[in-house]
Amino acid sequence: MIFIAVRFDVRPEHSDNWLTLVDEFTRATRNEPGNLFYDWSRSVDDPNKYTLLEAFTDAEAGAAHVASDHFKAGMETLAGAIADTPEIIHVEVPGQGWSAMAELSPRNN
Repeated sequence: MIFIAVRFDVRPEHSDNWLTLVDEFTRATRNEPGNLFYDWSRSVDDPNKYTLLEAFTDAEAGAAHVASDHFKAGMETLAGAIADTPEIIHVEVPGQGWSAMAELSPRNN
């Protein structure tokens, strides 16, 4: 699986509507056949920072994502809302998604 983490420094005037701004791009990506997950989170320390965690089944699915029309449109939209070049981690890892954490499980109260 291809795992990607991207940190975005968003312009303050776009921080509160970021998820609305990326909604169409997010939905289109989640509907791609090779997408495993595509999840946004907002920093608890800095309201202008968002992190995207995404995964694709393989390199071909990742390449199809980058070649898609919605990716190109999304990059155009995001370019007008970011304050700096995003930081990225892009790695190939074994498996096809999330695994259960061995060290923690719910306690029966």
